[in-house]
Amino acid sequence: MGRFHVDYYVRAVDEAEARARALDIALEQTVEIPRNVVPSGYVEDEILGRLEALVADTQGRPGFIATISYSDDDVGDDFLQFLNIVFGNSSIKPALKVEDIGLSPAMLSLCPGPRHGIEGLRARAGIGRKPLLMSAIKPVGLPVSELARRAHDFALGGMHYVKDDHGLVDQHTSPFAERLAACVNAVGEANAKSGGKASFVPNITASASEMIERALMAEEAGAGAVMIAPALTGYDAARSLAAHPDFSLPIVSHPAFSGANVVSPECGFSHRVYFGLLQRLMGVDAVVYPNFGGRFGFTRDECRSIANACAADLGGPKTIVPAPGGGMTFARIPEMREAYGADVMYLVGGALLQEDDLVSACRRLVEAVNG
Repeated sequence: MGRFHVDYYVRAVDEAEARARALDIALEQTVEIPRNVVPSGYVEDEILGRLEALVADTQGRPGFIATISYSDDDVGDDFLQFLNIVFGNSSIKPALKVEDIGLSPAMLSLCPGPRHGIEGLRARAGIGRKPLLMSAIKPVGLPVSELARRAHDFALGGMHYVKDDHGLVDQHTSPFAERLAACVNAVGEANAKSGGKASFVPNITASASEMIERALMAEEAGAGAVMIAPALTGYDAARSLAAHPDFSLPIVSHPAFSGANVVSPECGFSHRVYFGLLQRLMGVDAVVYPNFGGRFGFTRDECRSIANACAADLGGPKTIVPAPGGGMTFARIPEMREAYGADVMYLVGGALLQEDDLVSACRRLVEAVNG
């Protein structure tokens, strides 16, 4: 039977303490009983997690990196059980962080990944190997007519994807169905004028049944993709939607409610695992996350690690597009180009809305990105 492995950062004063903590993880994540009562034979030899390696941390933290392998039989054919084995009960313990995950062939087959990936998003936008551009209609509280006007202007100015703000759901000022129809029509009118292929991306974050209903409604209405916040909808939501037989649109992931998973240097997940690897396994095609130098505090190295994980060869799942945002401005374009190259989706919203002429501002952004 195959095995996959997880690298954990474990805070410890010395190797002996780190080893004891790592062996506790191996128990906690699998059999969840004292070591001296683990049944011999199959349970001990196959099901129990194995400490494969223990090395000093190289990031300046007081601890070690423990590599623990788990049997494919621990998971079966259940994606949420895979997540549970990776970091179930142990996620509640202090000073423990998932740094990386090495997938077995069985885990890869369990997680086929996104339908479209970065190349599918480029094809839908009608561009070659150029950066993608996305903006967001906002703020919450505006009427549908004004949000649709902004969607029209973003599309006319050259944005490839125009999405809902993550706070736009089904408020009385902007009901979902009404906003969806108006914005799809507005973007279509802009495309007719410009010859472009912009797409509207509604936010379908909702309860499980409502999310599927809105996804199918969005596709029928002519949307070009949908957006969900997996930390709100649940981590299997995107995966289930990506595999839905009656749904075929790309999926954009939004980071709302996810910060506690990554912001601590000693707890949660590394940036590359959470926003890169796990998003691909969930089946999303583009992942939004806070860019370095913006208003959220991610570092350049952390953001680069996300982009690298989006593009890494996993032996199956398609590469996806990183979509850094959060306080991006025109002045940031050169350093973003240097950091990300062409395989990126520039997410710029507020900086464009500050301009007097939204269409002209978008066109200047297009020139700056492609120049």
